[in-house]
Amino acid sequence: MSRTVTLDAIDWKILREVQADGALTNVELARRVGLTPPPCLRRVHALQDAGLISGYRAILDAPRLGFPVVCFAFVNLASQAENDLAAFQARIAGWRNIRECWTLSGEIDFLMKCVTEDLASLQTFVGELTALPNVRNVRTALALSKVKDEGLVPIDAGSPEPAAPPA
Repeated sequence: MSRTVTLDAIDWKILREVQADGALTNVELARRVGLTPPPCLRRVHALQDAGLISGYRAILDAPRLGFPVVCFAFVNLASQAENDLAAFQARIAGWRNIRECWTLSGEIDFLMKCVTEDLASLQTFVGELTALPNVRNVRTALALSKVKDEGLVPIDAGSPEPAAPPA
C-alpha cells in the first residue's frame, strides 16, 4: 500500500543509487549514502512501501543471449474505443518479443520495443502484429546501436529537484 512520503537528500541519494545498481547490498548502499545499514534499510523499505521503488531487475545482454535484433514498432489502430484498446493490449500482453509497450498521444497509438533472434523472426513478428484485428498499420524502425541507456528517472546527486537539461 502506498503512502505520501516527503523525500530528503538522503532518500534522493538512495533512489539514485538503487536505480543505477539494484544489486547493491544494503551495507554498500548505506556506505554510499552516508548512513549505517539499519536506518538505510528502513528508508529503502519506506520507499518501497510508498511505491517509489516498484521493483528490481537485472539487465541482461540480449545479443549474447540470442536476441541481437532490436526493433521499435509504431502501431496505429483503426479504432481507439476503450474496448478496442483493451482488446489489443490483451492480445499482445503475452508476446515474448515485445519487451516494452507504451500508449501514445498523437498519430501513433502504441510504441513497442521488440527483440528477435534474426531478421526472419522480425518479419514473422511484424506480419503477426499487422494481422491482428483492429490494426490499421504497423511501421517499424530497426535499431542500429544503443547510444544511451539509463533509468527512467533523471536524479541529480542528492538533489530533490528534477535534473535540468545541459546548457
